[in-house]
Amino acid sequence: MRSWSSPAVPTGVRDRFGDGPAVAVFDTRTGAVETTKPGQTARLYVCGITPYDATHLGHALTYVTFDLLHRAWQAAGHDVRYVQNVTDVDDPLLTRADETGIDWVELAERETQLFREDMASLAVLPPDVYAGAVESVPLIVELIEVLQRRGAVYQVDDDLYFEIATDPAFGRVGNLDRAAELALFTERGGDPDRPGKRDPIDCLVWQQQRPGEPAWKTVLGTGRPGWHVECAAIARTYLGTAFDVQGGGSDLVFPHHEMCASEAHVAYPDVEFAMAYVHVGMLQYEGHKMSKSRGNLVLVSGLRADGVDPRAIRLGLLSHHYRECWEWSDQTLDEARDRLARWETALGRGGPDPVETVHAVRSALADDLDAVGALRAIDDWASRSGGDAAANTTANARVIADLASSSLGLTLSSVT
Repeated sequence: MRSWSSPAVPTGVRDRFGDGPAVAVFDTRTGAVETTKPGQTARLYVCGITPYDATHLGHALTYVTFDLLHRAWQAAGHDVRYVQNVTDVDDPLLTRADETGIDWVELAERETQLFREDMASLAVLPPDVYAGAVESVPLIVELIEVLQRRGAVYQVDDDLYFEIATDPAFGRVGNLDRAAELALFTERGGDPDRPGKRDPIDCLVWQQQRPGEPAWKTVLGTGRPGWHVECAAIARTYLGTAFDVQGGGSDLVFPHHEMCASEAHVAYPDVEFAMAYVHVGMLQYEGHKMSKSRGNLVLVSGLRADGVDPRAIRLGLLSHHYRECWEWSDQTLDEARDRLARWETALGRGGPDPVETVHAVRSALADDLDAVGALRAIDDWASRSGGDAAANTTANARVIADLASSSLGLTLSSVT
């Protein structure tokens, strides 16, 4: 599956100031901010969309957050190998196709293309591998076969389930108690009450074909894969083991990331799946988590259609720390527009020495992706532009413009 076009990333800041600091992120598994330790190439997996509806700002917040990580690693001198999936066959997609009368393949292709356009407009660096579930069926089947050989898969009717009891360390990611796990499994699409399951939390890895649904003929039978094993297979295939970060929204901690880690650990017990698990807080709107099921959505494409500058959307998303749960409002967008205008006005005047600002922005982003601190540092630089005329130069302004573009994904104008 093709990705989207990559925005330019200026190298002027690295050329002048060298590599930035090592990057630390909050690891859900350890409950602490941990310094990432990639090799020359940092490896990142972020769970992608199920393309049955348009990209809302909650999605955008997740992908903009991991774009900051991507850019911070680049600033620290690393190459980045980034993999993202698309769950282009799943129950929500098939349900929406039935409701609308649109072929499920057509619906998935349409919404995936809209997602690409939204990500390109927000200057999100594209993944190196953008892998759909449909094209990845052979990889997923291969992982399920490994789990079968480990004795970790059993049959319920004609479906196959992963048995969590085969993983002594199950629960390592979320560190939740049993009651919380069961509640979240039930709430987030699980089937705890299905007769024949050995544990209510055991998860589906292969579903035999249902009447009228798509299916693939494999050694496992004619059917389609479960969601968790999809990401486990794609991540391991394209990133290898012990990759640096698995990321997504905080609603993926359990069961999704827990199951991915567990399935991979049972299949390949001598290696880690991911070294850190990083999760983004939930964006709210009208008093509730922004979600397709509730319908309280602010769509990126809708804002763009209304003429909103995508840079202001991105700047609004960066106005809170990524782990925070917060409420999007019209005021968020107004404040982002005002900030963008202040910065561009300051650039047009020239500005003071950028060294302190470069250090502050890079240090903030390396410290658990503190975009709020990074924005504040550029605010401070902008407030000092135009003061001492002799110290304000266009060359200094160009450094700040390069910094905003390379580190924050914000292309600024008004530098003459």
